[in-house]
Amino acid sequence: MEVALVTVGDELLAGETTNTNAAWLGSRLTDRGVDIERIVTVPDQVGEIARVVNEARAEYDAVIVTGGLGPTHDDVTMAGVAAAVGVELEASEAARRWIAEETDYEPADLAPGTTELPAGARLLRNPEGVAPGCAIETVYVLPGPPSEMQATFAAIEAEFDGQSRYVETVETTEPESALLDRVAELRSRFDVGVGSYPGETVRIRIECPDPDRAVEAATWLRERVTIPENADEGEDQR
Repeated sequence: MEVALVTVGDELLAGETTNTNAAWLGSRLTDRGVDIERIVTVPDQVGEIARVVNEARAEYDAVIVTGGLGPTHDDVTMAGVAAAVGVELEASEAARRWIAEETDYEPADLAPGTTELPAGARLLRNPEGVAPGCAIETVYVLPGPPSEMQATFAAIEAEFDGQSRYVETVETTEPESALLDRVAELRSRFDVGVGSYPGETVRIRIECPDPDRAVEAATWLRERVTIPENADEGEDQR
């Protein structure tokens, strides 16, 4: 399953708020075997949200949008998603009933627009707040505050699944530029995904759906690179 993440908010683009939602969702979905193919941050503008969501839903199995939900002037995500899928916003009876029956708020006390969702959308209850999320076609819309996003995502997490993957990490004191030939041979010989990450040492991440092949590939590489003393070795199922 291939998924795109779209995070909405002028404050994210300005660096005023750290985009922890993308990191959390990326890690959580990767653990479920989902491939995160694209992460995009867009401003609080209906047109930009609609354009990016429309492009992403045409390319990937699902799109998760976070942020910009609520009744304030700059909370326009629902309008952007509605435009992307070609429907209008409408008052949601399911959202009104949820607020009345399961929260401490009364619908009449909320600002206009709080319970508006794209026509035909499925309500996603927000256990930690009052702004509901929704799902329409392959687009899932979640609130922006991290605690609310995570609690809302819990109800739909089972809808995202993929193939288990196994990860082995090889650490070396050699520079990345010196490893090109061996990494190329590793990929060719074992048909595994490989990534390298520089730091005090270089970490080479080997990933594939077969745990035995992951271990075999890592063993092959460790025998051909300079390993630092006390390097960690291990397997991680994804």
